[in-house]
Amino acid sequence: MRSVILITFVTAVGGFLFGFDNGAISGSAGFIQDRFRLGPGGLGWVTSSIIVGCVVGVVIAGRLSDAIGRRKIMLGTSVVFVVGAIGEALAPSSGLLVAARILVGVGIGTETTIAPLYIAEVAPPRVRGRLVSFNQLFNTVGNLVVFTVSALISRMNSDAWNVSTGWRYTFGVGVVPAVAFFLLLFLVPESPRWLVRAGRRAEALTVLTRISATEDDARAELAAIEGASGAHAARLRDVLAPRFRKTLLIGFGVALFQQITGINAIFYYAPEVFKSAGLGSNDAMSSTVLIGVVLVLATLLSMWLIDKAGRRSLLLVGAVAMTVLLAATGVVFRAPHPDGPLLLALILGYVAFFAVSFGTVTYVVISEIFPTHIRGVAASVATFALWGGNYLVSQFFPVLVSGIGSSSTFFLFSGISLLALVFTAVLVPETKGRSLEEVERDLYGPGERAGKQPVPRG
Repeated sequence: MRSVILITFVTAVGGFLFGFDNGAISGSAGFIQDRFRLGPGGLGWVTSSIIVGCVVGVVIAGRLSDAIGRRKIMLGTSVVFVVGAIGEALAPSSGLLVAARILVGVGIGTETTIAPLYIAEVAPPRVRGRLVSFNQLFNTVGNLVVFTVSALISRMNSDAWNVSTGWRYTFGVGVVPAVAFFLLLFLVPESPRWLVRAGRRAEALTVLTRISATEDDARAELAAIEGASGAHAARLRDVLAPRFRKTLLIGFGVALFQQITGINAIFYYAPEVFKSAGLGSNDAMSSTVLIGVVLVLATLLSMWLIDKAGRRSLLLVGAVAMTVLLAATGVVFRAPHPDGPLLLALILGYVAFFAVSFGTVTYVVISEIFPTHIRGVAASVATFALWGGNYLVSQFFPVLVSGIGSSSTFFLFSGISLLALVFTAVLVPETKGRSLEEVERDLYGPGERAGKQPVPRG
């Protein structure tokens, strides 16, 4: 079990980079807007450009990881994080800043696709949800750290210095964890399920022996994996086959709803949202740090609950709470002078329920519901929806606020959360406590495993 925890910890450092690099724009957006004299659309593009890279990362991650392995892809991703962070920190123009953010996005998109999948492939069933959630926990820690770094840099210097230079330090700090991620990855092995698919049975047994309680357990696990492994690398047309369409819809839908319920409007634009409610610049930055603290604490709660309450239950509870809290936020913004402390309380509540439910559970569901032989490509398709939704929110949130107002924008997010509730109630299955091979059998039937033709029923 110690080996599994080490693997989980090292892999989750990539989640920290996701949270840090994705959240770095939050405390920097206002300064960057002034530095490069950007309008709402220009600020939206600088903010959302990272998503373009994320989509590229998602598209290439699954197929490449199926071809050359999970670990090698993560090593390459760590290098991308290093180069991208340096580029953001040194960018002399908004165009080059956008280019660097796209590169960082490639790393984030790849990490969010492969890291949960890799952890799921080495984790014991009884704690798989908790271990996969480590990646999201480190993501929230990354958010908290970058929010804190941004607030400290902002408070220690004048607005003029922050506009010209301060935001560069926020991005530059991201080089340190990126280098650490690269070095730590040399401590972890390749996924045993990928090794079996690659025909490297002896290496897979070695890894399984390292992470299992006994050698007999390792051999039994190896036999189960061999029974479920496909004979060929999956292609997109395999993933789109009729027997996989329902689970693809589930993964795609959960990932999309994670994003379009508005969480990145908070992550990317929180200081500006709080300023619009009358808070000063320093108070707005401090409120953003509180969001980071709540994210971490709520994610820890989700990790404790996910293998007890289950994935589906957390999604349902979260969707109900998010619907109510976002609607209440819309009501607050209808006032001529919005109540700042009340707004902060509602947003913190929304962030907490998001983190307990969709923020954590989405990655676990995507890592569990697809058969072994298509898992990499299918995870890419589902994660594509996640980053597509992220792009829509980050690009158009400033435009929506400018066009229809903050109140109507949050009412819109509330309505989308209600749709997420209906979607979850109708389609999302419960997967807690089952091995990946058992989940595959439950969802597809024994005749449809490993890419075999389905056994006629009835």
